[in-house]
Amino acid sequence: MRHLRRLRRESRRQVVYDLLLWIALGVFIAAMGPDPFKDPAAFGMVTAPRVVLAAAAVLVGRPYPLAALVLLLPLGPWRFTEGFATVDLSWLLPRQGVKIFPLLPTSPFIIWYAYLTGRRLSRVWPAPAAFCLVTCVGVSVVLVMGGDLALWVSMVTALVGTYLVPYLLGLLRRRLLQQRRQTRLSVAAQARLRERARIARDMHDSLGHDLALIAVRAAGLELAPGLDPAQVKAAGELRLAAADATERLRHIIGLLREDSDPPPLSPVDEPVVGPVDGDVAELVWRARDSGMSITLDLAPGPVPGLARAVVQEGITNAAKHAPGAAVQVSVSPYRVAVRNGPPRSRPTALSGGLGLAGLRERVRLAGGTLTAGPAGDGFELAVTLPLTGEEDPLHSGVNRRPDARRSGA
Repeated sequence: MRHLRRLRRESRRQVVYDLLLWIALGVFIAAMGPDPFKDPAAFGMVTAPRVVLAAAAVLVGRPYPLAALVLLLPLGPWRFTEGFATVDLSWLLPRQGVKIFPLLPTSPFIIWYAYLTGRRLSRVWPAPAAFCLVTCVGVSVVLVMGGDLALWVSMVTALVGTYLVPYLLGLLRRRLLQQRRQTRLSVAAQARLRERARIARDMHDSLGHDLALIAVRAAGLELAPGLDPAQVKAAGELRLAAADATERLRHIIGLLREDSDPPPLSPVDEPVVGPVDGDVAELVWRARDSGMSITLDLAPGPVPGLARAVVQEGITNAAKHAPGAAVQVSVSPYRVAVRNGPPRSRPTALSGGLGLAGLRERVRLAGGTLTAGPAGDGFELAVTLPLTGEEDPLHSGVNRRPDARRSGA
């Protein structure tokens, strides 16, 4: 039943196409046979069965081109009177005109089904088996006709030109399409992995930042006067829980990045939405509301599109590794820096580096440089970007608002 369902045409267009193909094949078959007006009996005995055979070949040819190729064997290139070329092999053979690649009116149809066999047949063994059958038929025809060397030359070229070469072309076409399909799938997989890496980076940056601020607030509560021991203990547990959540987040995001491991998105591909100076100021205000001692120095001019990511990473690292330290944020059109003093309490995190590694790659893709290391008795994260015009896609394209410059925000 499954094979019968495959014989059904999926659309009216396929039905019309196959019907026209059968009519064309029938016309060529009739041209090869006896004249129906001069010898109707011979026409009925020879041509009519061939037309029925052609109908069967067209019926099964769409889902099973190899079956059509076998059905058309009686109409194969077994007449060696006409060929694609005629060569003179008198130096080797007594016969001078040897036909190379014999052609019949039905040869184009056989070539087409041989091509479809290579193009559509997924299994390997049926095609060699069918070609062995075709070769046996060709050898039998040559032996019946006398076994002349010229006939062998014609038969071999007929097999190669009518069956083997079209099959190999179809096989090559199928391999090329498979390779193209694999390339598309690979590109789609890379896009999915790149999106996973972007999500991982955003989760690490945003959630890590928020958890660091929660730890800062909890540390401030521990030192607040007027709290009873139970409240101080709860604040300490909250700070430890935030630090533990930050560590677990780092491990989870690390696994996600290791699984994906694509090149990170270039900052050029991430359009900046809204005024970036306002985003930077909001980060500073939130950090200050959480209890951090932080100041903002926003220089005149366009703000780099990477400024928010740099400031967020710097504030997060200061909150985790230097609790209670004074933090200074400075932003200019070509440089963004976050500097903190010495810590005043025990760090809330002992490891990290994923956010800094991702930020370093983003800065590299933007054509800038990133430095992170000790500065005096504290630590400084600084990013230097190429100084370009407002058309630079790394800039927000929004001029600094007149009241955006704030000291001690």
